[in-house]
This record gives sequence, structure tokens and C-alpha cells, in this order.
Amino acid sequence: MTKRVYQGVYQMPSKKIKANTARGISALLKEGKPGQHAAGNGLYLKVSAPGIGSWFFRYKIDGKTRRMGLGRAGIASISNKDPLTLADAGIAALEPRSQLSKGIDPLEHRKELQRKKETANATFDNLAADYIAAHRVGWKNAKHAQQWENTLKTYASPVIGKLSPSSISTAHVLEVLNKQDFWATKPETASRVRNRIELVLDAAKAKGLRDGENPARWRGHLDKLLPRREKVQAVKHHTALPYPELPAFMTLLAVAEDTTAKAMQMTILTACRTSEVLNATWDEIDISSKTWTIPASRMKARKEHRVPLTKAVITLLESLLRVEGNPYIFAGARQGRPLSNMAMLMGLRRMKRGDLTMHGFRSTFRDWAGECTPHPRDVCEQALAHSLGNAVEAAYRRGDLFEKRRALMADWAIYCTSKPANNVVPIQHAKA
Repeated sequence: MTKRVYQGVYQMPSKKIKANTARGISALLKEGKPGQHAAGNGLYLKVSAPGIGSWFFRYKIDGKTRRMGLGRAGIASISNKDPLTLADAGIAALEPRSQLSKGIDPLEHRKELQRKKETANATFDNLAADYIAAHRVGWKNAKHAQQWENTLKTYASPVIGKLSPSSISTAHVLEVLNKQDFWATKPETASRVRNRIELVLDAAKAKGLRDGENPARWRGHLDKLLPRREKVQAVKHHTALPYPELPAFMTLLAVAEDTTAKAMQMTILTACRTSEVLNATWDEIDISSKTWTIPASRMKARKEHRVPLTKAVITLLESLLRVEGNPYIFAGARQGRPLSNMAMLMGLRRMKRGDLTMHGFRSTFRDWAGECTPHPRDVCEQALAHSLGNAVEAAYRRGDLFEKRRALMADWAIYCTSKPANNVVPIQHAKA
């Protein structure tokens, strides 16, 4: 036998370790050199690292080579399951070898058994929880996920919660929507529940847990069995203050010195949504360029929105005190938090204007812009951060009409802070 020399010492070449004996398996695992080793009859040991290995059965069917995992082989325990010995692995390979002799693909057979097991154990409640968990990161806030959980728990779960997705039928969905006249008395909520059931069942189909048509689908299915939501109950829009009354309203707000009143003023002067104003931070404001940049993460359309700051808004911002350790422009009572999302609504109630909503002032702005100014429609809609046109049009519209919107918002600020008309009765401001 040829001898090899290593640093002046003669050594015999090592023999190739075989994987067909228990001693050989132990040696291969102890050595830990990554590789695959045949143990006979299609059985293989795969070594990944010292002490870590696994067994697989290699076979060929329809001209394709496939590998079927059988279990772990190792020296140190890394799970609650004991590692398979050579004898154990040989026994584990008997069943797939028998299936193969009958023309059955062992891997596909295993997948089918797993699918049947998942189908047997899956319930609508479990799938709904999985859907919410998978999509939570893509939703804008935790409140949306909570609404999903609450509505499905309240309305869907009592009827279909314990059912497997494959057994849920149109009759079950109708039972959810018609229970206690749900569709007739709360059409908006019922419509959302229907849509959420549809999405969960679509996810179940994608997982192979159901087949056929989705029983919660509206178009071409439930629309033939239920009246349209709009026919059941007229859509309620946010109550808006008529624009001729706005200067008088703004006069009352200007008198108040509290943070809530100033937040209400900024909401009206910028025509922004309440959440955009309440969650505004000082680092979003650039006084030098007279611009407020709202990041995409806080916008309804998930697109960055620049707001031109008028002289009235800048004066308002300069009147606010910055709270140390709180990044928000309108700091709340809690450390590091903004004003409550109920603050402005309560401000309206203190003014004896519980008939209004802050969101309605966006409609006030839009009515004024459309009826009293020559500013183009697109400029007005862009000021409200509304999506313009279809996807094709949006692809070609790269600008945000910022300078044109600056002129529009300047006109709006002048109107908001103008002297109330003589024929408008001033609103009586109630003491807080």
C-alpha cells in the first residue's frame, strides 16, 4: 500500500467510511464532513455538520429522481424526537419502497395525507386567525386588525367558526348575514363581514383546503340573493358645515387657546384628515420651504403627500409650545403621545356642534373650491390627497401640482380667516 508523507511522518491513507453499519454511521456523524452516503436499497445518510445528519429515501419515478426525508440522525439531541438509527431508518424506508412497487409516488402520497389531516383539523376560526396574522403587517394600523377580529368573532364565528372551510356553504353565509336582520339593520358592517369571510375562504382555497366557488362571493352569486347595501340603507356622509358659515366658525376657534382648538384650525386650514394632523410630528415640518411632508405610511393611499403651508398655518405652528420628549405637534397628556383621536370630536361637542364631524370640513373645502374659485378640479382633488383617474392616467401623472395647490390653499386660508358675512348668525361658543 502506498504511504503518504505529512510533515515528515509516514501515515497510512484513511479507509473510506461506509454508511451500511452502525459503527460507520457513528463515525461519519462524528467526523461531520458534509456529504451524502449510500446505505443500500435507496437509503441515504446526509451529514450536515458534526453530530448532525438526516436520512432520506432516494427513488426514481416517471424518469425523475426524487428524495423523501425520513427523519433525523445525530449524536447530540436537537429536538424532542430521538434520532433514527440505521435499523430505524431501514424500517422507515420499507413503506415508501412498497408504495413505489405499486406505482405510487411516496412523496405525493405523503402530501395527500398531510392535506387531509390539515383539512380535518382546519376550522374557519383558525383560518381567520392565520389570515389576520399574515396580513397584519400590511395593514395601516392595529385598529384594522382588531376590527377584523371583533366582527368575525361577533357575527361569523357563532355560525361557521367551528366548521371546516370545505363544508361552508352559501346557506351558512346567508345565515350569518340574515341572523337577527343583520343585512337589513347594519348593511355596512354586514357587507364588511361578508367580504372578510370571502377573503378567508379564498385563502383556504389557496391552501388546498376547499374547492369550487366561494359561497361568500358577491358579484354573480350573493347579489342574486340579497339586496344591494345601498338599497337597504342610504349611504351616510360626514356632516359638513356649509362654507358660508365657516368664517364665523373659525372666528370662534381662533378665540380659544387650547391645543384641541388649534388642532381643529390646522385640520381645516390644510384640508387634511384628522389622523394626519393628530399624528403630525415636528420633523415633518419645513418652515423655510413652507412645506409639511406627510410620509406614505400615514396616508390613506400609502403615497407621500406634501402640504403647502400658508401664513395662517405657520403663525399657528409658531404659537405652539414644543413638549420635551414628545415629537408630536399636538402633544397629548400622555408622555410621548399625541392628542387623543376623540379630542377634536369632543371639541365640536363643547361648541354645541355635535351635528358636525371634523372630516366633514374636507367637504366644506371641496364645496367652496368648486363653487367659489376658478381652481381646476384636479388641483382641488390633489389638495385632498384623492387618487386621480385610472391606473393608466396615474402612471403618466408624476407631479403633485404643488405650486398650484399653494395658490389654492392661500385662497382658502384667506377665506377661512375673513370677516363673517352679515347674514350669517355667529355660532354660540359654549364654555368648556
